[in-house]
Amino acid sequence: MARAADGGRSVWGGQVRLGRRTRVAVYGGGVERVWDYPRPPAVVPCERRARVEWAGEVLADSIHALRVLETSHPPTIYIPPADVRLNLLTMSEAAPTWCEFKGEAQYLDAILHGQRARTVAWSYPHPTAGYEALRDHIAFYPGRLDGAWLDDERVHAQPSDFYGGWITGDLVGPFKGPPGTRGW
Repeated sequence: MARAADGGRSVWGGQVRLGRRTRVAVYGGGVERVWDYPRPPAVVPCERRARVEWAGEVLADSIHALRVLETSHPPTIYIPPADVRLNLLTMSEAAPTWCEFKGEAQYLDAILHGQRARTVAWSYPHPTAGYEALRDHIAFYPGRLDGAWLDDERVHAQPSDFYGGWITGDLVGPFKGPPGTRGW
């Protein structure tokens, strides 16, 4: 059984597909296995409402988010800038990093009520060819926030301080992230 993610525009294997359906294997009870996700990663519409909170405030709330699906990783959620409270974010002092697929990532800190949470999010201002759909969208690390939700389900952070996947009850691992898995 497979579920299709519609949205008109999706990325699969680094190539933009217009008006086509990207299929994600879904097993009994709507469970997705992260080892069935593609490499290079795919960008598909998120079918659930994404919300993140920190310091008692909603930083982002969207029904237009994108999911990046990559082998062995829980999905990473990218929220369009129109649905992010950008006035609560600032460029981080953290050095940019390079993704072999998506390009250079810039990091963001959250500042609220005199508190600063470092590198809570990242963005690709100039993504590489094939990942243009991610331009300026913001991905949040769920483990560096007070909470992150997909619909009413509170997500768990992907293990490690490097990855930003959102783990929900409908995912099956094992997930890349714990010690010894970085080379997967």
